[in-house]
Amino acid sequence: MPITDSLVMNAGLYGDEVALVEVNPEIREHRGTTWREYELVETNPAKRYRREMTWREFNDKANRFAHMLINDGVARGDKVAILLMNCLEWLPIYFGALKTGALVVPLNYRYTADEIKYCLELAEADYLIFGPEFIGRVEDIIEDVPRIRLSYFVGEDCPTFADSYDARVQHFSEREPGIRIKDQDDAALYFSSGTTGFPKAILHNHESLMAAAKTEQRHHGQTHDDVFLLIPPLYHTGAKMHWFGSLRSGSKAVILRGVRPEWILQTVSEEKCTIVWLLVPWAQDILDAIDSGRVNIDEYTLDQWRLMHIGAQPVPHCLIQRWKERFPHHDYDTNYGLSESTGPGCVHLGVETIDHVGAIGKAGYGWEAQVRKEDGSLVTPGSHEVGELCVKGRGLMTCYYNDPKATAEVLRDGWLYTGDMAEVDPDGFIYLVDRKKDVIIMGGENIYPVQIEDFLRSNIAIKDCAVIGVPDARLGETTLAIIEVKDGYTLTEDDVNRFCMKLPRYKRPRKVIFEDIPRNPTGKIEKPKLRERHGSGRLVEQQNKA
Repeated sequence: MPITDSLVMNAGLYGDEVALVEVNPEIREHRGTTWREYELVETNPAKRYRREMTWREFNDKANRFAHMLINDGVARGDKVAILLMNCLEWLPIYFGALKTGALVVPLNYRYTADEIKYCLELAEADYLIFGPEFIGRVEDIIEDVPRIRLSYFVGEDCPTFADSYDARVQHFSEREPGIRIKDQDDAALYFSSGTTGFPKAILHNHESLMAAAKTEQRHHGQTHDDVFLLIPPLYHTGAKMHWFGSLRSGSKAVILRGVRPEWILQTVSEEKCTIVWLLVPWAQDILDAIDSGRVNIDEYTLDQWRLMHIGAQPVPHCLIQRWKERFPHHDYDTNYGLSESTGPGCVHLGVETIDHVGAIGKAGYGWEAQVRKEDGSLVTPGSHEVGELCVKGRGLMTCYYNDPKATAEVLRDGWLYTGDMAEVDPDGFIYLVDRKKDVIIMGGENIYPVQIEDFLRSNIAIKDCAVIGVPDARLGETTLAIIEVKDGYTLTEDDVNRFCMKLPRYKRPRKVIFEDIPRNPTGKIEKPKLRERHGSGRLVEQQNKA
C-alpha cells in the first residue's frame, strides 16, 4: 500500500493522540523560562519552545496542503521541492504533496544558492516550498529556474516573490483529496550526499518507501507506546525512514532542533523518549560531556530510554564500549543503508548481536546482501578478502533520475553495487572497510582509511579524525591523518606516531595535522573538502615547483 495510507489509518485509529512534537531549545535558553511557563505566555505558536500535533491534525494539515496544491495546478507526476529546516510543518507538507500524486523533492538545507538551482533543475521541480532561513538563497536563483511555476513560503513576512503557505493553507478542505495512488507510482526524488561530486537525484516509488517502513519497525520493534527522538535532517532518507517505524506503529516522535548533549538528554527526559538515533559525533559529544562533568546524567529521567542506534557511517568499537559503560541497560544497534536503498536497514546488526559491534551486520529484513570481488565471485567468509558490498530488495531505488549511464553503473541484475568495500567474518557478519573511491594505494598496497580512523579514535585524547591519501612522488600516494583533539587534552605529532606503533608499518599515517573534522548533516566526513584543503592540487603544485 502507498505510504500515505499509513497516515490516514493513524488518523482514524489514534486521532486525538500526539503524533509529532517539535522542541526548539534555543528559544527556551533565549527566554530563560521553562517550556511550560513559556507556552502559557507565548502568543505566536510558531515561536514556542514546544509545539505538538495529533495524528488527526497531521492528516488534516496534509489534506489541506494537498488541496491547495491541486488548486494551484499540481498534477500527478509533478515535483514539489521542500527546502525547510526540521520543523512541525515538514512532514504534513511532505505527505500533502504525496497525496496529490506528485513527487516530493527534499533539498539539503546546507545547499548554497547554486546547489539549490542545480538540484531543482536536475529534478525538474515544478513547485518549491521554503522557510525563512532560505529567503536570500531562493531569491538569488528563482528567476533562473523558469520551470518553477509557484513557490510557497512557510513563516512570517512572506517575500514578494512567493505565496504565503500559512495564510493560504488554512482555507482549504480537510477531506481526503481522493487521488488513487498505487505502489509502483513514483513518490520521491532524494539526493545523494555528494561526497564524491555533484549529487545525483535518486528516484523511489511508494512500494520502496513502504518497504523501508516495514524494515525499520521489524528491526527496532516500535510499539504504540514508544517515543522516537528525531534529530537528523528530515530531507535525508535516514531520518525519514527511521521515523517511518513510528508511522507504522502510530507512536509519538519528537523533532529536536539542536544537538547539544544537554538538549538531547533533557528532551529524552521531558518527552519520555524510548528510542534515539544518533550520529557518531553526537554520541561522542554526549559521552565527552558526561566524562568532563559538564553534564550530570543523574539530573535526567532516562530509565525509559531502551534503544540507542547509530547509522550513516562506520561506528568505532571503542565508542560503543564507552556507551555501554555509561548506559548498560540500553540496547544498541547499527543500521547501514544508502539513499539508493531508502536509507537505513538493508544491512542490520541487531540488538541481540552486540558481541559483533564493529560490524554493520547481515542483510536486513526484506533484503539480500553479498560482498563481491572484482571478478563477481563472492568473498570467502573469514578470509579477510575485501570486495564490494551489493544489496537487493524492494527498497531499492528505481533509478538515478534522467541518468541511465550512472544507473547502469550501480544497478546490475537487480543488485545495487554500493561502492562500499567490505569483508565478511566467519559468522557471516559484514564489516565495512571503506568507500571504494577512498581507498589509498601506497606503493601498490591497498590501505583502507576507515581501519586507521577506527584505531585512532581509541586514543582517549582524540575526538574525531579522518585519513586521506595525498600524492607522493615515490609511492604514488601516502597517508595523511587529520586529527581533532578533545577539549582539555593536548596531543602532538610525536604522540600520535608513538600511539600508531601498534599498527602494521604500512598502515601508520605518514603525516599528521591537527584541525576540526568537517562532517555533513548526516554525520559523514566530508573528505572532498579535506582533499581540496590538503590534497592533490596543493601538493602536486608544490612538487612541480620543486
